[in-house]
Amino acid sequence: MDSDNKEFPSEKANVTTHDAESLSEINPRDEASGEVKLVRQLKNRHIAMISIGGVIGTGLFLGTAVSLRDGGPVGLLLGYIVMGTICYSVMISLGEMVAYLPIPGGHIKLAERFVDPAFSFTMGWNYWYNWTIILPAELSAAAVLIGLWTDINPAVWITVTMVVTITINMFGAGVYGEAEFIFASIKVITIVGLIILGIVLDLGGGPNHDRIGFRYWKHPGPFVQFAGITGSKGRFLAWWAVMTQAAFSFIGTEIVAIAAGEAKNPRRNLPKAIKRIYIRIVLFYIGGTTVIGLLVPYTSQGLNLSDGTASSSPFVIAIKNAGIKSLPSIINACLLTSAWSAASSDLYTSSRALYGLAAAGNAPRFFLKTSKNGLPYVSLIFCSAFALLSYMGVNSGAGKVFTWLANMTSVAGLLTWFGICVTYLRFYQGMKVQGYDRRTLPFASPLQPYAAWYAMIFCFLICFFSGWKVFLRGRWATDTFVTNYLPLVLFPILYIGAKLYIRKPLIKAQDMDFVTNIAEIEAETYDEPPPKNKLDAFWQWLM
Repeated sequence: MDSDNKEFPSEKANVTTHDAESLSEINPRDEASGEVKLVRQLKNRHIAMISIGGVIGTGLFLGTAVSLRDGGPVGLLLGYIVMGTICYSVMISLGEMVAYLPIPGGHIKLAERFVDPAFSFTMGWNYWYNWTIILPAELSAAAVLIGLWTDINPAVWITVTMVVTITINMFGAGVYGEAEFIFASIKVITIVGLIILGIVLDLGGGPNHDRIGFRYWKHPGPFVQFAGITGSKGRFLAWWAVMTQAAFSFIGTEIVAIAAGEAKNPRRNLPKAIKRIYIRIVLFYIGGTTVIGLLVPYTSQGLNLSDGTASSSPFVIAIKNAGIKSLPSIINACLLTSAWSAASSDLYTSSRALYGLAAAGNAPRFFLKTSKNGLPYVSLIFCSAFALLSYMGVNSGAGKVFTWLANMTSVAGLLTWFGICVTYLRFYQGMKVQGYDRRTLPFASPLQPYAAWYAMIFCFLICFFSGWKVFLRGRWATDTFVTNYLPLVLFPILYIGAKLYIRKPLIKAQDMDFVTNIAEIEAETYDEPPPKNKLDAFWQWLM
């Protein structure tokens, strides 16, 4: 950038911590609707744990069963490594925009500013659809996990999890943040403990003293020869088969964008959460899938989720194989809290996405109705109704329904990532044309714009080829075809339809708005109080 480039509005607001905290107690009203706006109730530790919670979920604990079965240990690992790089590229793209403009609606509203209203409409409804569908998927996953202990009808456990999820969200963003902090803490402790335990078991430290090493990489082998196809083609297809399921595991890291509208001190707290996302990807996902591939052969019968068996989690299978009797139930309880956490996040995100759609004029205005403390209760109740889809698992099998819904949300989530990258590239172009210096942003990555291009291209490719397995001879499955390609077909239909109705051109780079909302964001930016002791200092660094 040239030295005479313009700088973005800097963080110069002289606001004390006390004053800033009191801002969240004010109930500002939307001028157009007269409704109370969303209130900033999410603290630094909430945002940090929400970003972690988005990375750890049933996709890692349960969905990796399908990935290991289809790809083998090396196919599983490579699939998660590639998807991890895509996820990181998306997050640094989103991070630059949302750290500068932490507005309600997140990337949905940013698309309206930097692409066009039709693209915002498409992004919004696709995102709402994604998180509305993923909610029953997590409820079905909870039913699969509880099945480890009992063969009682899964409808009972789906109902219990649904009530917990809706109750947490009805108490507002503050309670949701606290619940997610607790749930995510359990998830972090669980996955770190499982990785350490996995290393111990692999080295022969279990009750059976069986030193596994890389045994399962040798036999049955590092890759599955997918569908019996021999040679490098079969191994390549085994790796590619992992990609869609891996996407389901990573989808959710962008929740921080939606939470930005209710985050305290967003200019300070959001960059912290985004900068550390790569550590969580490497530690939790790469570490977790490596351990899974070492401990469980891809030929294990328990990896078949479609039969609804309760012991499908690779971690539970590994512990059982090692001869540890009581630990599987303890681990399963921790995994159950993961499903509760994910379901709670799903409902939170879908309701805020619908609120954002209404705020942008792309959904009925009554979805803007909020309680006195800023809870969008109409959106929340409406989105909660879709949790009833999880009862499909009563007859079809909770594991099978989980797989269906995971396919649909993987593709819809990847399309959201695709849209985020498109929005960022427009954002990047607008800054360049208007002469702004990206170095003055609260968060800026030196990998841009290449990271955005990389993620955008791969997201599209994975979506386009997500259902390729059904085209192999003798493997046609209508349910798999529909669940993979329905979101991909809906996305362009929504955009073209909105484009024809709204009839507004793409926003030119020189006309992009980098100024609106800056004053109120700056007023909510303040220096965090200094740590009181070494433990407090470590906690601030970690968060």
